[in-house]
Amino acid sequence: MAKHHDTGYKELFSHPEFVQQLIEGFVSSEIAELMDFTTLKNHSGNYITPLFEERLEDVVWSVEVAWQGLTQRVFLYILLEFQSSVDLRMPIRLLHYVACFYDHLLKTDVTTPAKGLPPVLPIVLYNGTRPWTACEDVYQMVQPEPPAFLRVYQPHLRYYLVDEGRYTDEELAERPTPLSGVFGIENATGDRQALQRAVDRIVAIIQADPNKRRTDEIVTRWLKRHLQWLGTGFNLERLNSVMEDKEMLAENLENWAKKERQEARREIACNLIQTTELDDATIAHATGLPQAEIAALRRELEH
Repeated sequence: MAKHHDTGYKELFSHPEFVQQLIEGFVSSEIAELMDFTTLKNHSGNYITPLFEERLEDVVWSVEVAWQGLTQRVFLYILLEFQSSVDLRMPIRLLHYVACFYDHLLKTDVTTPAKGLPPVLPIVLYNGTRPWTACEDVYQMVQPEPPAFLRVYQPHLRYYLVDEGRYTDEELAERPTPLSGVFGIENATGDRQALQRAVDRIVAIIQADPNKRRTDEIVTRWLKRHLQWLGTGFNLERLNSVMEDKEMLAENLENWAKKERQEARREIACNLIQTTELDDATIAHATGLPQAEIAALRRELEH
């Protein structure tokens, strides 16, 4: 699951407009208002992290931030955390990742110790079904809290959490951007009707986008990956545009829903055949399946 999401979201956030939508729509407005998004610059790359024995390919951008008459470039370190469970080590991981990133900047002469290190805004984008429970600052993991004279010597690094599963449909509707539409589709994955509504919503958002062709291409590529991961069985080669192929997409989603409902009925029927003394006519009435299909299922199970 993680690999699928990491790949799809990494592509989304290779486009500056989606980075802007993330910051403006899901990060503190106080931070977003200071940023000049026309200055976004992509720095994504591979950073070796020996502690966790992995090579990171997370999304890194920089943007100019102005405050108190000064302009400074801030690095946005976006960690895509798409796992089934919450990693309680996240504060330690982020501390290590940011240290590795700073080391990379020094080794590639982006800066020097004399010039100093640029500010970093670490963002964790999480889409798991379980609520996020990890500490959001590594200092919170130092337990029990040390006495006052030791506190200044403890590490501090806080990340900004975007837990997309915690946003309701109403909250996402207040953010009419393609990224909020993507979040809506992710959140609706387990409900076919909700998924159709989410697709309808993102189509409407794209149609109102001044750069609709470009946005449509980006979202369509992401959606095809997502539908493939869901195991829909769609002929995704025919899906070239979320906007233009919305009727075909709606039909496929409805057929998929019917197929799942049919499979659910057959599963119930099999359970009733195996665990009860009900006759075929009663089971057919209970499941909505034809009596002949119940008889066929009974013969299959007997063999």
